[in-house]
Amino acid sequence: MQYIKFLQHITKNSVAEAGGKGSSLGEMTHAGLQVPPGFVVLANAFDRFLMETELDAEIEAVLKKIKPKDVNSVDKSSAEIREMMHETKIPRDLQDEIKDSFKNLKTKFVAVRSSATAEDSRVASWAGELETYLNVTEKNLITSVMKCWSSLFTPRAIFYRFEKKLHRKTVSVAVVVQEMVQSEISGIAFTVHPVTKDYNQMVIEAGFGLGEAIVSGQVTPDTYIVHKDDFSVLDISVSEQSMMITRSAGGNVHKKLSPKAGGKQKLTGRQIVELAKLCKKIEQHYHHPQDIEWAWAKGKFHITQSRPITTL
Repeated sequence: MQYIKFLQHITKNSVAEAGGKGSSLGEMTHAGLQVPPGFVVLANAFDRFLMETELDAEIEAVLKKIKPKDVNSVDKSSAEIREMMHETKIPRDLQDEIKDSFKNLKTKFVAVRSSATAEDSRVASWAGELETYLNVTEKNLITSVMKCWSSLFTPRAIFYRFEKKLHRKTVSVAVVVQEMVQSEISGIAFTVHPVTKDYNQMVIEAGFGLGEAIVSGQVTPDTYIVHKDDFSVLDISVSEQSMMITRSAGGNVHKKLSPKAGGKQKLTGRQIVELAKLCKKIEQHYHHPQDIEWAWAKGKFHITQSRPITTL
């Protein structure tokens, strides 16, 4: 297949074609870490889409008119570019390739995530700038891939592009399509304490439901501090969670939690230690402190993302 690669065929050297997120997931799959199966719609698919439809020239023209200090100018240009893209059809053979790969996963729901090719180099981390769609089915798969492509031109991503002086560089985007983990508990782990910069401590944040609630700041997670040498749990701070995001028949829903249910400790001591060991393994593999997204479902941990910590 020309425009798609499954994660097992991708490594950390694949950033140019699979983006930062895709290459990291491929690398961890290779290393035998617990990564949900998936594939990447490579950056060359996006490039071909823009070229074949001549959208590249139209987008270039809009970007040239932007006054980066004028918020209205950025918002207007973003809306214009995204609308142009959403109104343009993806070439039929490309659609077929994406749908066939989806069928290969033999799953009903997937997570669809943008993975920019300029992403996650330690200087320019696009984390949080591009979009992710959860619980996507075959029916809205192509639309979700399109939305990930066009999220390269959200107002935030355009600002970021100017701020990092990337607006004159060609930035492309790949899209990761991965089996959806219906997480009972999920969160983030930093293999170095992000506040104190203590290299001997790891910080784990955990919440009930899908990780989206934590990443987007809608809930305050539990925080656990673990010593990296002997995995002793140094501190446990339990937060009361008022709601969680979960899947229902009609899509993702915000489910209210009672103070009793939401006030429980999210991970047990044993789970904290198991996750800390897994995160340390990832850090050792990369030889660099990592910012890791994880999910717990059906009795095991899954790693859904790992990127270098850029603030140390």
